[in-house]
Amino acid sequence: MAEQAIPLRPDETPIRTLPSNLEAEAAFLGAVLIDNRVIEELATPLRPDHFFEPIHARIYERVVQLLDRKAVVTPVTLRPYFEADEALKAVGGVTYLARLTADGQGLLAPKELAEQIYELALLRELVTVGRDLVTKAMDTSESVDPLEQINLAEAALYAVAEGASSQSQASSFGDATRVAITAIEKALNSGGHIAGKTTGFTSINERIGGLHDSDLIILAGRPGMGKTSLATNIAFNAANRLLTDIQAGIEESASVGSAVAFFSLEMSADQLATRILAENSGISSESLRTGRISREDFQQLSFASQRLAELPLFIDDTPALTIAALRARARRLKRKHNIGMIIVDYLQLLQGTGRASDNRVNEISEISRGLKTLAKELHLPVIALSQLSRAVESREDKKPMLSDLRESGSIEQDADMVWFVFREDYYMKMTEPKMPADGDTPDVRDKWEKWVQKMEQVTGLAELIVAKQRHGATGKVRLRFEARITRFSDLAPEELADQSYSYE
Repeated sequence: MAEQAIPLRPDETPIRTLPSNLEAEAAFLGAVLIDNRVIEELATPLRPDHFFEPIHARIYERVVQLLDRKAVVTPVTLRPYFEADEALKAVGGVTYLARLTADGQGLLAPKELAEQIYELALLRELVTVGRDLVTKAMDTSESVDPLEQINLAEAALYAVAEGASSQSQASSFGDATRVAITAIEKALNSGGHIAGKTTGFTSINERIGGLHDSDLIILAGRPGMGKTSLATNIAFNAANRLLTDIQAGIEESASVGSAVAFFSLEMSADQLATRILAENSGISSESLRTGRISREDFQQLSFASQRLAELPLFIDDTPALTIAALRARARRLKRKHNIGMIIVDYLQLLQGTGRASDNRVNEISEISRGLKTLAKELHLPVIALSQLSRAVESREDKKPMLSDLRESGSIEQDADMVWFVFREDYYMKMTEPKMPADGDTPDVRDKWEKWVQKMEQVTGLAELIVAKQRHGATGKVRLRFEARITRFSDLAPEELADQSYSYE
């Protein structure tokens, strides 16, 4: 690693400067201008802002733009873009472009030069983070929250570790367009029209186009609707798809599956694992908990557990997590296991900072904002389960609405999508009329028969109501729910026809 020449003060004390190596930058640019294929062979994700010298950064940026257009880049083709550049004139004008290729030494080790430029850029970022950390730590005013400062410092260090700039920078429209085209191409090649991560449900994927990176999805419902079951189904489906694709030789970046981090604040890790085992073995959770299974069932369970042992699904069941602690743990999982999805069960069990917790509405607002920030920071979808208010129970129509989200309107505001799980059979069971007996009037029997007929129609059916979606239309998806093993699944084509299935 090299540093710039250190000028001396009159007392001969050296002044330290930021880590950089202008000679390495010039040599690397010379190698690129001699052989454009050098950039294609780089293992280091080099960007213009990794160059210390601004003119070098502009040259590299223009080189990349021209290469994207399939143009050949040489000092001659670069000349029109830099003839009026004042900074370049200070170092000799456009002839400086030719001097970069004069000796060709950069061709001897272009990968090593790129790696050094990248590492020096990270060191400069680290210096910036450290300076900001010291400055903020010296602020002892009452308005400063030390825990929040720690969280921000960790986020900044994570950004440096990932090779990202610690300073927020605007993206050019061209860069944003390239990311969008990549996502569209992935959806085209997926075969299932999935732009993001798969939920494992064809009907849901068709409605929302998959789970999009940087999105906060709120999955809400009253107790007993199956929120956790649906969340575990999605977690398993995404992790299993990634495992299957990798075993089939598909690159992780090309898979619509993902490694999943499941933060279970309500259930323990073994309880959650029991649920997933039940879903995949076809044995009821109750039978597994009580041990009422046959030898054949146990063998089936053993096969399922062997498969699940390889699953890229990570469960954190730490109780009473703060939003800051959850974000810190998520960053570590991202760095260590490259997780591509986060599920939180459930939002109201998270805790905010000490000051925000004085007001529950403000605390929930802080938590929902924190989850959205986490989704954008790690560039992955976050699914947060949420309770609904009891207002649903007091209405004749039990289907939930956005106004039923509990404790804070900021949940709806921060969410990119809001889903509600609704099972009509759950409420139908509560309205069971008196079973007719000998001597009862015909209207008692008639009422009973109508209830039985209606129960037969709705038993095992569930609706996923997409009440908000920033990427498309709202509507609903009908699913099959198997209560015995707490598993959701797509309806069969004949079931869709029988139920007069349509998007609303």
